[in-house]
Amino acid sequence: MEQLTSIDAVRSYRKGVAGRLGFVPTMGALHEGHAALIRRSVAENDATVVSVFVNPTQFGPGEDLHKYPRTLEADLDLCEREGAAAVFTPNSVMMYPAGFTTWVNVEGLTDKLCGRSRPNHFRGVCTVVAKLFNIVAPTRAYFGQKDAQQAIVLTRMARDLDLPLEVITCPTVREPDGLAMSSRNRYLDDRDRQRALSLYRALQAAETGLAAGETDVATLKRACWAELDGNVERVDYVEVLDATDLGALDAVNRPALCAIAAFVGSTRLIDNVILTP
Repeated sequence: MEQLTSIDAVRSYRKGVAGRLGFVPTMGALHEGHAALIRRSVAENDATVVSVFVNPTQFGPGEDLHKYPRTLEADLDLCEREGAAAVFTPNSVMMYPAGFTTWVNVEGLTDKLCGRSRPNHFRGVCTVVAKLFNIVAPTRAYFGQKDAQQAIVLTRMARDLDLPLEVITCPTVREPDGLAMSSRNRYLDDRDRQRALSLYRALQAAETGLAAGETDVATLKRACWAELDGNVERVDYVEVLDATDLGALDAVNRPALCAIAAFVGSTRLIDNVILTP
């Protein structure tokens, strides 16, 4: 496995890949969820590149940029173990050189859910991913369903800008007790780790309600709130929206994204499921 530390090195590497190139963009602190993305890319392409870059422009004031876990050596070991052919490890100066003033915005999809409370988050995500797509030139790029809004936004970005690649969203990987795998889970102490399970229980409550014939969005959201009550410090949002375009729904009469963001202790966690009538 090669570690590529410059844009020129990545482009030179890409020229040597004759077939399909898979790409898994990450911010490091890799876990089994990332491993699943790498494995799928390896299975579906002739070579796979993983990027490890903690992108500063998607963090807002007071967020966890400086304490975000950085575990590069362990990340490289995981990438090699799962069959990645190369890992791109840029730095901030490389990605945002002096005088950088160009940003990519996807309007509409980014003003709800996480975008409502993190107003510049998706501007940073879209800009860095567009740059990475341009540098790596992959055939396919792989993202996790846990970050559902991100996957929807990046799929739209690739479509709208006619980027020559396929964006693939892979299922959320969970711990045995249901907690969605996240790099931020390592912030949780034992007590908060147990309380964090309320997010998945809330989503299960919505699934159970739908399975019993309840399609009213307000009722399904109340079922989610009931599971969160007393288990989290603050709820950022509980929403049930169209799973394709994040449009508002009164009833689940087509696939819907049931999504939650909440603070457990000082840690903001997100999770979601697709409700299919």
